[in-house]
Amino acid sequence: MNYRDIPAEKLQQLKTLGQLKAAGYEPESVKQELRRNLIQKLKNKEEIFPGIWGYEETVIPDMQRAILSMHHVNLLGLRGQAKTRIARQMIDLLDEYIPVVKGSELNDDPLQPLSRFAKDQVHEHGDDTAIEWLHRSERYTEKLATPDVSVADLIGDADPIKAATLKLPYSDERVIHFGLIPRSHRGIFVINELPDLQARIQVALFNILQEGDIQIRGFKVRMPLDIQFVFTANPEDYTNRGSIVTPLKDRIDSQIITHYPKDIQTGKKITSQEARVKAGQDSLVKTNDIIGDLIEQVAFEARESEYVDAKSGVSARLTISAFENLLSAAERRALLNGESKTYVRVSDFLNTIPSVTGKVELVYEGEQEGAGHVAQVLMGKAIRTQFLAYFPDPDKAKKSKQGNPYKTITGWFGDGNTLDVLSDASGEEYKNALNKVPGLAELVEKQQPKAKGDEKLFMMEFALHGLAEHSQLSKNRLSTGLQFKDLLSGMFTMPSFGEEEEEDEDY
Repeated sequence: MNYRDIPAEKLQQLKTLGQLKAAGYEPESVKQELRRNLIQKLKNKEEIFPGIWGYEETVIPDMQRAILSMHHVNLLGLRGQAKTRIARQMIDLLDEYIPVVKGSELNDDPLQPLSRFAKDQVHEHGDDTAIEWLHRSERYTEKLATPDVSVADLIGDADPIKAATLKLPYSDERVIHFGLIPRSHRGIFVINELPDLQARIQVALFNILQEGDIQIRGFKVRMPLDIQFVFTANPEDYTNRGSIVTPLKDRIDSQIITHYPKDIQTGKKITSQEARVKAGQDSLVKTNDIIGDLIEQVAFEARESEYVDAKSGVSARLTISAFENLLSAAERRALLNGESKTYVRVSDFLNTIPSVTGKVELVYEGEQEGAGHVAQVLMGKAIRTQFLAYFPDPDKAKKSKQGNPYKTITGWFGDGNTLDVLSDASGEEYKNALNKVPGLAELVEKQQPKAKGDEKLFMMEFALHGLAEHSQLSKNRLSTGLQFKDLLSGMFTMPSFGEEEEEDEDY
């Protein structure tokens, strides 16, 4: 039987070097192993890098080409673009188990021992050398680059305690304490945020990448390490903390550019996959596609906003956190009202501001406006954009020969009526409030005839928000929710002198 065809259970029964040789084992580099397994998966039409959405035609093919070329890889892109997740999924392209010399620090191949310990074991015991099996999950090492990382952390240094314990002189290589990189021999080593690594530390990687060996202080030690390197980095102009030194960049074979989702549907897939829906929330809170579209639209609006630093990017974590916050807002309202079930509202979406403010890096103009106001602006733009997918354009509707479908609604507010939509209103209070507005239910019935029950109420509220964002109504933020009124009265109503202003800014 070919060694590659031996099941994992039988492989683990091999305990000595002699048995391993008899099974037909031959040494193979980690890059050859990744290449071989990728080729097999491609032939079998298996999914590679599952759960990575939006990269099917761009990043994933680039990664496959890099692995087939046996390249070291740098994943370059803004935050929240699944760079680390891609690196972690490379584990699935490794063999399930590989043999190592038992007790070796460096995962030594029994037929190609690297460390002094492993060489001594093979020399002393020959075919009786004990071996053990290393699972692929143990062959992945990840290090976040921080300014305090040292050469000793990554590569190693002489250990005086080891020298004293073993009673060895410093000239003996057995006193070396190996760092993370040598201990990743025959595995995948990932350095996240490479530009944050000090330049002198990056220089220490030159030899490892080009010649594949390490140098530790004054030791005459040459160790041809076998490592698949993967680096992740933000574009160099993003941070002033550092950059990738040019000679190191030159030694990284493939640089793959990542990107954000190019459409809302892809973004929704990522959010639904990554959002942590708590136990009980899924049965208590019912959502719809529109609310998901609104959340994703916020990220798209932020990436185009003049208030947000484009070089920093807008992470996919914004939409994930916002969706989790949305569910919690609806859950809290249901708990306060003693309801066993509830349906999401547009007001729940507007209560996810805390999930947005911390996820966007503002430029000077944005800082002047304030993070909270910028978040409100982005949400307003998201509503304005999505509104047109479900209702006629209010600006064009005024000139329509079929008549303005919003005339009854805006006319009611024009008569001096107002509507308060409170964040914690019960289902019954919410329904009664929306049904007060004449023409609102009829508008939804005509434009969205399939919407029934709670969904119809959601669309009614959505219509009001859309009209406000298209400057047909005024929308003011209260401490407990929102108030809709006529646009002109919203512009001219001022608080009386000496009275406390109940309403916040109009937006």
